[in-house]
Amino acid sequence: MPDARHTLGRWTRDRARTTPERIAIDDRGVVVTYGELDERADRLAAAFREAGFAIGDRVATLTGNSADQVVLFFACAKAGLVLVPLSWRLAAQELAAQLEIVEPALLLVESEFESLARATLARVVRRIPTTALGAQGVETEVPAPARSGAEVPSTRLEVADDDALLIIFTSGTTSTPKGAVLTHANCFWTNLSFSRTSELRAADTVLAVMPQFHVGGWNVQLLLAWWTGATVVLERTFEPGRVLHLIQERGITTMMGVPANYLFLAQHPDFARTDLSSLEHAVVGGAPIPQALLHVWHARGVTLAQGYGLTEASPNVLCLRDEDARAYAGSAGKPYPHVDVAVADPVTGEHLDGEAEGELLVCGPSVFAGYFRDPVGTEAVLRDGWLHTGDLVRRDADGYFTIIDRIKDIYLSGGESVAPAEVEAVLRRHPAVADVAVVGVPDDRWGEVGAAWVVVGRGRVTDASELTDFARDSLARFKVPRDVHLIEELPRSTAGKVLRRVLVERAAKIAAADAGSEATHLREDAR
Repeated sequence: MPDARHTLGRWTRDRARTTPERIAIDDRGVVVTYGELDERADRLAAAFREAGFAIGDRVATLTGNSADQVVLFFACAKAGLVLVPLSWRLAAQELAAQLEIVEPALLLVESEFESLARATLARVVRRIPTTALGAQGVETEVPAPARSGAEVPSTRLEVADDDALLIIFTSGTTSTPKGAVLTHANCFWTNLSFSRTSELRAADTVLAVMPQFHVGGWNVQLLLAWWTGATVVLERTFEPGRVLHLIQERGITTMMGVPANYLFLAQHPDFARTDLSSLEHAVVGGAPIPQALLHVWHARGVTLAQGYGLTEASPNVLCLRDEDARAYAGSAGKPYPHVDVAVADPVTGEHLDGEAEGELLVCGPSVFAGYFRDPVGTEAVLRDGWLHTGDLVRRDADGYFTIIDRIKDIYLSGGESVAPAEVEAVLRRHPAVADVAVVGVPDDRWGEVGAAWVVVGRGRVTDASELTDFARDSLARFKVPRDVHLIEELPRSTAGKVLRRVLVERAAKIAAADAGSEATHLREDAR
């Protein structure tokens, strides 16, 4: 009999047995109790088995955050299926490429995204059975699964710890997205470790705004909430005014978001007059949060518990506890329980002791199983028992970690390394700067120089010359951006991360246009 000590299918059963009437999900006013959640998940899991689905079959979805998808998640956990939540923010061609990778046995589509699904399937070679997600769809009738000719369905009946539970596509901010495989054990351990640092109680009311096609939409608070017996207020999208309203009206006690979420909330006109007294604990992840933004929230009496994670680690790696949030503002904290980390020299790979700066490596039961059907990509990040994150960190004498930047984002200017995050932190101190991103762009003389993309705050006025002069007061000359571009908003991924490659492409187009204009002038002068 396979090891099933850490499978998640029993979580709703255990909770339904002890607190069946407690509300598990409030989906825009439609509530689902723990008893109802387990009953629906059991019924759907049985329907999958009767339709011929086997352990390891993938079930893809194209849906917004919904209670129906939560039911589906636990049904998949019970039946040994793999949930593949796709991003409705992607283009049809991008979605088609992901479907070609995972070859799902079934695609479930919410009515809102039917046209996107049709456009996507028109670009997919193999036939994928499709049906609606919800009470009028898969929960009433499950179509037979589709598999590739070379795929042999499993005959095993018991779900095991190392069976895949989720395939989450990485955000693709620096490369082509990959499908990260998270097992039952991965999800079990990351939630257990999270509970030992950021505790959730049955009395908590959790606000969920992260999209369920990201790992943070499951493994940062939500699954732990349903394990614990808390209530999750499930929002389909992030809308700052509505989030502030819900915090006050629903007495939200905890939530998770990326820095951009907290920035947009702080910038909203209702922020100053919203009662935030119920918000005891707020988690921020996905990217380092500017210290100035931390201070804004601290001034409102809300401590933001900063952390660090990545999809390939399920995602929880580092966490700054509430009691340390002010003393170590800007730090990502220390490793979660059951997570081991190391700092390695980016060039030699040597593990560094004590105070050190280098690449962060991660090891532990929450580290993912690999990229789906991508052994080359997997071997590139899983080496010698360690997950190589590609993130440059600094560990201080007390063992606290600060995220410096993505190693790939650091650029060389005149032979000197420049971390965009450092330059961004300086520019954010300017009173007119609401948001900023810095990238390295090619330069004939210095190899690379910085280009800053700045969002000016509402009612503020500045220009490129003023911002460049401001940066010179705090930065070495080679770190000061050569170009400063004022824009309406920064391009972001669906996880709220800045799409630096998009900014690099924009800079290249500007440079090409400038070069073309210069060439035209030279030709005119020659005449």
